[in-house]
Amino acid sequence: MKTQKRKSYPLAALVFVAVLATSLNPLARAAGFVTNTPLITSRFAHTATLLSNGKVLVAGGYSSSGIATTAELHDPATGAWVVTGAPLMPRREHTATLLQNGKVLMVGGYNSNNVFQTSAELYDPVTGQWSTAGNMSVRRYQHSATLLPNGKVLVAGGSSFGTYLSSTELYDPESGLWTNGGPMNGSRTLHTATLLPDGQVLVAAGFGTNQSVLTPAGLTNCEVYNPISGTWTNTGSMAAARWYHMATLLPNGKVLVASGFAGSGGGFRTSAELYDPATGTWANTGPLSIGRTEGTATLLPSGNVIVIGGYNNPNIVTNAEIYNPASGTWTATHQLNLRRYGHSATLLANGRILVAGGQSFGVGFATNHVELFDSDAGNWTSPVNTMARARQFHTATLLPSGSVLLAGGRDNSFNTITNAELFQPTNATWTTTSGLLTARRNHTATLLPNGMVLAAGGLDPNINYLFSTELYDSGAGIWKTNGALNVARANHTATLLANGKVLVAGGASNLGATNSAEVYNPGTGNWTTTGALNIRRERHTATLLADGRVLVAGGQDNGANLASVELYNPITSTWTVTNSLSVPRANHTATLLPNGKVLVAGGESITTTNSAELFDPATGAWTQTAPMITARANHTAMLLPNGKVLVANGHNSVSSYLSNVELYDPATGTWTATAGLSPASEYHTATLLANGRVLVAGGFNGSTLATSALYDIGLGFSNAWRAQITTITSPLSSGASLSLTGSKFRGVSEGGGGNTSYSSPSDHPVVQLRSVEGGRTVFSLATSWTANAITTAAGQGVPSGWALATVFVNGIPSTSSVVRVESPQIYLANPLKLAGGAFQYSFTNTPGLAFTALTSTNIALPLSNWTILGAVTEIAPGQYQFTDVQNTNDPMRFHSVRQP
Repeated sequence: MKTQKRKSYPLAALVFVAVLATSLNPLARAAGFVTNTPLITSRFAHTATLLSNGKVLVAGGYSSSGIATTAELHDPATGAWVVTGAPLMPRREHTATLLQNGKVLMVGGYNSNNVFQTSAELYDPVTGQWSTAGNMSVRRYQHSATLLPNGKVLVAGGSSFGTYLSSTELYDPESGLWTNGGPMNGSRTLHTATLLPDGQVLVAAGFGTNQSVLTPAGLTNCEVYNPISGTWTNTGSMAAARWYHMATLLPNGKVLVASGFAGSGGGFRTSAELYDPATGTWANTGPLSIGRTEGTATLLPSGNVIVIGGYNNPNIVTNAEIYNPASGTWTATHQLNLRRYGHSATLLANGRILVAGGQSFGVGFATNHVELFDSDAGNWTSPVNTMARARQFHTATLLPSGSVLLAGGRDNSFNTITNAELFQPTNATWTTTSGLLTARRNHTATLLPNGMVLAAGGLDPNINYLFSTELYDSGAGIWKTNGALNVARANHTATLLANGKVLVAGGASNLGATNSAEVYNPGTGNWTTTGALNIRRERHTATLLADGRVLVAGGQDNGANLASVELYNPITSTWTVTNSLSVPRANHTATLLPNGKVLVAGGESITTTNSAELFDPATGAWTQTAPMITARANHTAMLLPNGKVLVANGHNSVSSYLSNVELYDPATGTWTATAGLSPASEYHTATLLANGRVLVAGGFNGSTLATSALYDIGLGFSNAWRAQITTITSPLSSGASLSLTGSKFRGVSEGGGGNTSYSSPSDHPVVQLRSVEGGRTVFSLATSWTANAITTAAGQGVPSGWALATVFVNGIPSTSSVVRVESPQIYLANPLKLAGGAFQYSFTNTPGLAFTALTSTNIALPLSNWTILGAVTEIAPGQYQFTDVQNTNDPMRFHSVRQP
């Protein structure tokens, strides 16, 4: 590899040596560093920016063959990297700042000819392209860039042709102009800039000059910028001079400065200091175990700070240690899998840290190695009181109010019951509500777009299969009669379709497993037979895919476990056989992941299995993923807000009832153990609450259980730091923008290494929408945000029904708001009469959605009686078109479009 020119440490000649990397650890751990998909391009001294859609933009830096000319995006849902638009100017040792309009401002740095830049450019996450953003008045690199509360960006100091700068400039995104920000009291580079809680900016130490010392040197002096007056004021000086250090704003409002370099006389500092904005003074705090430069410091959701990697002549550091503000002490944590410095560390919305690139073997040896730090320490707690009734084979449904409805099941006397009760998350208590009209177990319960819960089928106390269905009105707290199924059934599936109807498929009937299927229309209360499954099945899974189809997998037919899989198309009302599972299985779980794939795990095969596999709707293929730690069936699987899947309890053929719990990480394809759940159980339910916890209720382990428990992913944050949603758009059209108001949408800012390239801020909001039924998860790109308001781009990509809206700031999820999502109104445009009397129309909507065209000569007919023309074609992103080729010479003909 070619050795490249890199930044030097002023007034110090350091010797860099090649050091072999530590071997990769192939074992996944509950907390620590786990190797992830590598960067497409090796790089160091790059920037990494958390976008408002949860992805990470990595741009520029050194590669092993020169300055990187590319940019790439990391998707935490998949762990993958994809190339995005190339920057207009190759650059390294620049800064990148997320603006409040969702774009990224990249400023200054070296270009490929080692010329310092005045230029700036903007990255647009919507188009994936860069555009010019004007020029600064001064060329600079190793500067700082800070997003101010007013939305402007303060660029301060840096180096330019061997000169250390005192000048500062302001970029205004609204006008696109640069203006003078007023000079600092001294020149400096390799400093840190930290946004304080009051909106001022603390610039600390670095290398340069001040009023009293004209000879360039390591600095102790610090100053504060006031964006209202536009002035700089000296504040207290640190005890020790340092540059290439790290600075982090703590939740208590103080600033932690750690480590750094102090020249040949001071070496690599192990000391750390705290700045108190209230007094303008610094105080020593506990020292690190290893001094370092070009490491990263990242604020964890717990309020602790983790320092990762760095350089300590002649060693490249694998060490990571955590600072506890309460005790003022540092504690060693897991080691990096690959030693590195000049890397980036980005706190993701899910609370994990993405560590990317850097130098690992010596000067010029950029790496593409990526790993994730996971600080999760999941735990279980018990609600204040127990359930009113022990139950198994029941249902659990999250209601629009945020409470959970448990209905029916079988009690500890093996009686099928009508009893229903509500869990209230606000005080973690259970209260009874009106009972079902019909005692039932092994039924389904579906939250409808109108807010009611549809209970369908099941077994009665005499083990008869039920035709009956009923509706729970959560506002009135009562059950109401409803239309009957066409086929009595139990152990079936019920899937809320994208059009708001409910598909019931398969199950057991009086004649054994059935292949019948039917659709419920909430508007009419009627059930209509739809196309039959190709294979009879019960105890299978059904998953609504992002494209509107339903994936039905496995199950049993008269005791024989099935590997067969089929897809339901709601447009044509037909089933199509697709590729089979790798092993037959029943009583397994299927979880829709944020990346659109489906995780199928465990179940009964020949014996219980620990195998897991992924279905890709784009290809129709199944691929094996890592097996679970424990073989299990009759377990639960729940997608957590952090993107992992919580698999709990169940039974296996060796130890019978299980109490162990594990987590699947789609980004790494690994399973890790987490805190176990006692008592052991199967046939329990798991429900994600609005507060981010998972409620597990009831079950069976030789006797029916009245116990329940709450799982917390264990980020350890204080509710005082948590974003709060006050108002939100509801109902929300799935093609419209989302507006939220609240507080703490801008969290605790974090600083990084000397030129802020090494640790990207995560104090801005990331908005997630997740369907209550089906679990479809999307991130909405914020196009405007402040500490109290957010507006997202149009087009949410979640189906009709209810969804949890969550705001993540500093890796901490807010308590979710439950919003109703409606299918967008579709306006047909550009009518074109074709040969033979046919007509062609077009319309715009959210890219990637599925639509169906219908026609009728009688507009008074219900849409269920209109003629289906078929699927609508997406001719460009968000641009749809359909043609009515059936139309000939009708004097009057009407057209309509529905989703899907």
